[in-house]
Amino acid sequence: MDAWQAVVYGVIQGATEYLPVSSSAHLALAPFLLGWDKPSLAFDILVQLGTLGAVMVYLRDDLVKIARAMVAGVIARRPFDDPWAKKGWLIVVATVPAVVFGLAIKDFVEEAFGDPQEVLLELLLTGLLLVAAELIARRRAHLEGSPMTTGRALLVGFAQALAILPGVSRSGATIAGALAVGVAREEAGRFSFLLSIPVMLGAGVLGAKDLADKPELLETEGAGILISFVVAALVGFVVIRWFLGYIRRHSLLGFAAYCIALSLVGLLATRL
Repeated sequence: MDAWQAVVYGVIQGATEYLPVSSSAHLALAPFLLGWDKPSLAFDILVQLGTLGAVMVYLRDDLVKIARAMVAGVIARRPFDDPWAKKGWLIVVATVPAVVFGLAIKDFVEEAFGDPQEVLLELLLTGLLLVAAELIARRRAHLEGSPMTTGRALLVGFAQALAILPGVSRSGATIAGALAVGVAREEAGRFSFLLSIPVMLGAGVLGAKDLADKPELLETEGAGILISFVVAALVGFVVIRWFLGYIRRHSLLGFAAYCIALSLVGLLATRL
């Protein structure tokens, strides 16, 4: 992988990780469309850590408040009294389904990542999920602004588990799940982004393990990983800031149309 390819992969990752369009699908389709060699799954996972760094920097105040409140709540033996502590525990609850599901189908995901048609079908599912969420949210507009509860967090967690599949957008699935149960639009986005942190950290550990088990990957992809990581972090920070402002006032139907159109065009192209 040369430096130019690494920059392109970094831009793709940074631009799509926190938009509801599936960064995994774009990373899987890029080498197919551009005629490049497909990078390893470890490369894709480790480059995601660039956008993980971006979201942790952007939401650093939230993370500090959550951590302090959770520790104070445990010490005081009242872990759920503080709203920030409660949010932290809800993130823990919502993370469990993705961890269980991800470990159970890790091998299947690696195979699916190499099949463009399967990724495109899953991207189509992302678009349909976004449409369904917006329709449900509009029909249940009287519930908008509902607080995140344990039950709602668990439903969002199952939506995130679905996004283990490479063509399903993690942010799209979790935001759609939150909107469908009445969570306010900006809060749905912020909760989705916070929820990404433990899952992406876990995926990063697995990616690092794969890299350690296959030292030849570090030799062939190490420089590319570093370049893509830095680019993804910079682009990701800008996108996160823009999107949280966007979702406050706009629906996700434009992103849904993009996912559906790209998947249908891609499916047609792969069959020609």
